[in-house]
Amino acid sequence: MMLNSNYVVDNNNVANTDLTSQINMAPSAPALYNKDGTINWEMANGSSTYNNPLAYVLQPCYAVTTNLISNLNLSYGILPGLQIRSSFGYSNTEMNQSNQVPGTSWPAPLNINPSNRTNATATTNFITWIIEPQIDYKKKILQGQLEALVGSTFEENTQNSSASRAIGFASDALIPDPLAASTYRLLKYTSTLYHYDAVFGRLSYTWDEKYLINFTARRDGSSRFGPGKQFGNFGAVGAAWIFSKEKFVQNGLPFLSFGKVRASYGTTGNDQITDYQFLSTYTPYSPTYEGITGLYPTRIPNPNFGWEEVKKMEGGIELGFIEDKIILSASYYRNRTGNQLVGFPLPYITGGANIQANLPAIVQNTGIEIVLNTIDVKSRNFTWNTTINVTIPRNKLVAYPNLATSPYAHTYAIGRSLFVKPVFHYLGVNDSTGVYEFSSSKGTPSSFPSSPADYTFSKPLTQSFYGGVLNSLTFKGLQLDIFVQFVKQLGINYFGQSNYSVGQFNVNYPTQVLARWQKPGDITKYGAYSQNFNADPAQVLNSSDFAVQNASFIRLKNLAISYQLPPYLQKAVHLQNARIYLQCQNLITITKFLGLDPETGGSLVLPPLRMITGGMKLGF
Repeated sequence: MMLNSNYVVDNNNVANTDLTSQINMAPSAPALYNKDGTINWEMANGSSTYNNPLAYVLQPCYAVTTNLISNLNLSYGILPGLQIRSSFGYSNTEMNQSNQVPGTSWPAPLNINPSNRTNATATTNFITWIIEPQIDYKKKILQGQLEALVGSTFEENTQNSSASRAIGFASDALIPDPLAASTYRLLKYTSTLYHYDAVFGRLSYTWDEKYLINFTARRDGSSRFGPGKQFGNFGAVGAAWIFSKEKFVQNGLPFLSFGKVRASYGTTGNDQITDYQFLSTYTPYSPTYEGITGLYPTRIPNPNFGWEEVKKMEGGIELGFIEDKIILSASYYRNRTGNQLVGFPLPYITGGANIQANLPAIVQNTGIEIVLNTIDVKSRNFTWNTTINVTIPRNKLVAYPNLATSPYAHTYAIGRSLFVKPVFHYLGVNDSTGVYEFSSSKGTPSSFPSSPADYTFSKPLTQSFYGGVLNSLTFKGLQLDIFVQFVKQLGINYFGQSNYSVGQFNVNYPTQVLARWQKPGDITKYGAYSQNFNADPAQVLNSSDFAVQNASFIRLKNLAISYQLPPYLQKAVHLQNARIYLQCQNLITITKFLGLDPETGGSLVLPPLRMITGGMKLGF
């Protein structure tokens, strides 16, 4: 019997507004603070003339989350080789949020208006339990080992959430108490219940510790599908050969300490959509008719969609050299996904923006994964290990019946990656007029291309390959781990998020536009500025490949230093384990990407934070 339990309380008071977007404020904007330290509203005639973004900092936001996770594992040996076991899991997560807007976050005279003082609250409770009983049987047959397993899964998720808003407080001091408001509204209440059941079996046989084969089969049921569609059947077969145990390999390749080839093929299912998508649902409408609250439809039903299915094929080889001081693993996978669970777009005249359905398409994801582990140095007091991993993913749309007549006709193309984007092809700036030019469907330059006739597909805006290098060094009780991440990819840079090359007012532009076209003969990427937005072809820049850029980067992702007290010191203070550590994340990034961060792209959102954590771990 083994019981694990973990309880975490998180108290978060980070502002709910990301101020990163304010980076494009005009450089001539008024000062953020007054001389006395208060925020500046640039008052004129008793009213504010300036929306100071620091007003969001004055709006307290609290989120308290409690999370209980428990797991119990029981096992019992009935007979030699026959064992029954079961795992029981339970989790309870509750989040309480409050977003307060005091009068101090408003300029005069709005700061004294009670209706501008608000408190929005929300509560979410998520409870999950899961039970997985299993029977395992092992028996030696001839020169091999037979293993059979039969099991099932029973899972239930319950979620209840509500949101409310209190408006109108006589004082900022009363805002934490919603009952002190003049108006209190319950904005939303939801309750969902999800059931998942499954039965599965596995049969495997190992012959002479060299040849392995296994079969698996399972039947899954989900409450997220309608009657007749709730269950799906899936299975897999896999085989492996440990050829390093063959005598001819041991005699012919003595430096090879381990060698294994493996292959597998199988299917899995996916039901990761929101609950009740197959039902017709309604939401209460707050205005009443003759004192009775009305309802309006919020979902068009579709009881005909079912499990999304992924057909997975994989093959690989694992090699160990020089007593496993060098271990190389390489694999190739091909996943084909059919019956994708998507929200199929509909005309608004149908009464809904989309309907849940199985997309009649086949999407293929292939890739090569390589992992190299080496023991560079190993002595009594010093060790140095290195791990290098590289993944080369590829993606394409294999089939889509009647794609040309579907809503995705100008979004996807057979044989192309799903990460391509329909764009206008940017040709450059006319050196005589300073006007942006794009390629038309006729192959001639055009300042005002038409949509979708002049669209072309960009290169895949995704990763070409990615990976990392981990070095672990230990000297006596001191350990140093360094992980460097590398990514080769294309992305949308800063200019792709807005019309930064159009003559907008009160906007802070990137310094690159200082090299804009200004006179005939100028050769530049950035055209002349114009105050006539409608007549300026720059308005289509963010619909072109103008902003598609190499977004590759190298990042010092993790750096960890720890020190383990020597055994004699631990014994002296009656400890079984004592370790102090320092962990750092996102320390250095090397990139030529034009934007705040190549991982988040050109969006004006907060990039990954640099985090430094220190701690101590003691065992008694």
